[in-house]
Amino acid sequence: MPSLPWHDIDTVLLDMDGTLLDLHFDNHFWLEHLPQRYAEVHGVSRAMAELELLPLFEKNAGTLNWYCTDFWSAELKLSVRDLKVEIAHLIALRPDAETFLAALKHAGKRVIMITNAHRDSLSLKMERIELAPYFERLISSHDYGVPKENPQFWDALHADIGFDPTRSVFIDDTLPILRSAGRYGIKHLLAVREPDSRKGPKDTEEFEAVGDYRDLIAGL
Repeated sequence: MPSLPWHDIDTVLLDMDGTLLDLHFDNHFWLEHLPQRYAEVHGVSRAMAELELLPLFEKNAGTLNWYCTDFWSAELKLSVRDLKVEIAHLIALRPDAETFLAALKHAGKRVIMITNAHRDSLSLKMERIELAPYFERLISSHDYGVPKENPQFWDALHADIGFDPTRSVFIDDTLPILRSAGRYGIKHLLAVREPDSRKGPKDTEEFEAVGDYRDLIAGL
C-alpha cells in the first residue's frame, strides 16, 4: 500500500477522470456511445463509423484536441456536449474519493484539480458530482493551451498558482502525464490502480498506485 509523508506535503494536485471519477463514463462514451450516435446522425453503419473515427482518435491522442469538445463537435459535425449529457447518469465517483477530499480539506492541505478535460466536460461533471467546494481551484489544461503531457503545462501551472514541486503530491491515472510531472520535479507521484471500475486493475509500471483512498488518509 502506498503511503505519503504528509508532513512534507503542502499541495495536493488531483486529476479528475479516472482519478476522482470512474473512467467508465469516458470509456463508454468514446468507445460505445459516440460511435453509435455518429453512425445514426451520419447515416452510416456502426462498423463504418468506427473505421472513420479510429484514425482521427489516433491522430489526436495526447494532444489538446483529444480533450476538446469544441474540436470534436466541429470535426464530427455533432454536439459532443449534448451526447455526453445523454449518458450523464454514468458519471460516478471512485470509491472513497470524496472521503479523501474531505480529509484533505480538514487537514488544511492546498488541494487543486488539474484536468485535461475541456471546460464543457468539467462543468457537466461538477454539476453531477459536487466536488468544487473541496478545491482551491479547478484548472483545465485548456486554460493554458497545452495538455498535461507537455512540459509547458507545468511551467504555466507554477506561474499561475506558485506551488513548490518538492512539497507536492500529484495523483493521475495516465502514466505519460505522471512522467511529465516527474520530469518537472514533482516529488510525490501516485498512479491509480483501477481507473475504470469495469476493467479491473491496470499495470502502473514504475509508479506506486492507490487502490483505496482510505489508505492515504493515514497520517493526515
